[in-house]
Amino acid sequence: MKVVIINKSDATGGAAVVSYRLMEALNEAGVEARMLVAEKLHDDPRVELAASPLQLRRAFLWERLSIFIANGMNRDTLFKIDTCADGVDLHNHPWVKESDVICLNWVNQGLLSLKGIRRLASLGKPLVWTMHDMWNMTGVCHHAGTCRHYLHECGDCRLLGRLSHKSDLSNAVWKRKDHLYREISGQLHFVAVSNWLADKARQSPLMRDAAISVIPNAFPFSASEEFTGGFRHGKARILFGAARIDDPIKGLPVLKKALEIFSRQRPDLAAECELITFGNAKYPESVEGFGIPHTHLGVLDGTGVSDAYRNADVVVSTSLYETLPGTLVEGQAWGCVPVATDRGGQADIIDHKRTGYLARWGENDDVEATAANVAGGLAWALEEIQKNGAALRHAMYDSARSRFASESVAREYVGLFKSLLSR
Repeated sequence: MKVVIINKSDATGGAAVVSYRLMEALNEAGVEARMLVAEKLHDDPRVELAASPLQLRRAFLWERLSIFIANGMNRDTLFKIDTCADGVDLHNHPWVKESDVICLNWVNQGLLSLKGIRRLASLGKPLVWTMHDMWNMTGVCHHAGTCRHYLHECGDCRLLGRLSHKSDLSNAVWKRKDHLYREISGQLHFVAVSNWLADKARQSPLMRDAAISVIPNAFPFSASEEFTGGFRHGKARILFGAARIDDPIKGLPVLKKALEIFSRQRPDLAAECELITFGNAKYPESVEGFGIPHTHLGVLDGTGVSDAYRNADVVVSTSLYETLPGTLVEGQAWGCVPVATDRGGQADIIDHKRTGYLARWGENDDVEATAANVAGGLAWALEEIQKNGAALRHAMYDSARSRFASESVAREYVGLFKSLLSR
C-alpha cells in the first residue's frame, strides 16, 4: 500500500510533528508512506517539497494579501484566518499519482486550495482528511471558541472586524467548503483526533453528513518504564508548558487563580510544591506572580521537554479548549499525573481519578469556579502520588500506551485505508 501525506510542514507546529510521526508509524507498519510539504526541515528522503519554493511562496503571499484586505488590514488576525483560496497543484505530482490513498492534514497557508483538493479527488483515490482543529467545520477560523456562527453558515465573523457582515469572507468560504464536501463526499473521509472534535464537526451543517472516524495522534513511548511512588525530588513539581505560555487559549490566569486557591485551602500541600513552566512568553510579566516557588525554563527542545516531564510529578492544563493536548499524553508517558480542565479532547486522555483528574469548567465561563475545580484536582493528584504513586503512574502509562503509541495509531489508520480501498 502506498500513501502520500500532505501537510504544510514536516516539523513546525503540532500538526507537522504528529503528521511526521504518522508517516514513520505507517512505514513501520509496512505501508510505503511519504510526505509532501511546503516547508521541509527533516533530512529524510521520504519527505519532499510539494512544489518549487517560488511557487509555494507566491501562493502563500497571494492568499495572505487577500485575507489582509478582507480583514481590514488587521495584522492581529492575519494568521488566525485561512481560506484555502490559493495553493499549488498536486494532482500530477508523481507521489500523488503513485499513491493508493491521499492523506490531507494541515494544508493551509498556500499549500492547497479547495480547487486543488477537488482536482485530487478527480483521481478517484480515497481522500482521508485528518482534522487537527476546527477549520474544516468553520468558515475561516481554526478554533471557534465561544462563537456559534459555524453552526449556521458563518458570517458576521469577529476576526474580520469592521468588515464583518452577514455575507463576509467567512460566509463565502463556508459555502465553498459546503459545495466541495457535497461534490466529493463519496471519496472524502474525515479523521478527528479526538471525540470532542468529532462531536463539534457533527454539530456543524458543513459536516453533519460527513464520514468521520476518530483516530488519535501518535506519541512516542519507551519500551517500558519503571515508576516509583512519592514525589520524585522531595518537593512536588507541578509542570505547565506550551509553545506560547501566555497565549490566551492556554488559560494562564486560571492557573494563577487555582494556585492561589490551592495555597489558601491546602497550605500543608502547597508548602511542598514548586511550579515549573516552559515555553515562549510574549509578555515576560505573565510568568510572574504564581503564589508558590516558581522556575521558568524558557523554550525547550524535544529532549528538554522530556526531561521536564520525567522530573515533574503533576502536569496541569487550564486551556479554554484543546483538540488533543499532547502535553497530557506525554506527561502520562513519563509518569507525570495530568490535571486538566474538561473542555476539549482531554476526556480522551484522562480517565477521571484513575489516570488523572478532569476539572469541570465553571458555568458561564466563571474563572473562579474553574480555578477552584483545578485546585481540587491538584490536591487530589498530590495526595494520590503520596499514597499510591507507583500504581497510579503505571496505570497512566499503560492506558496511554495502549491508545496513543505509534503502532496502535498506525493499526487504526491501516484498517481505515483498507476499508476505503475495498469499496
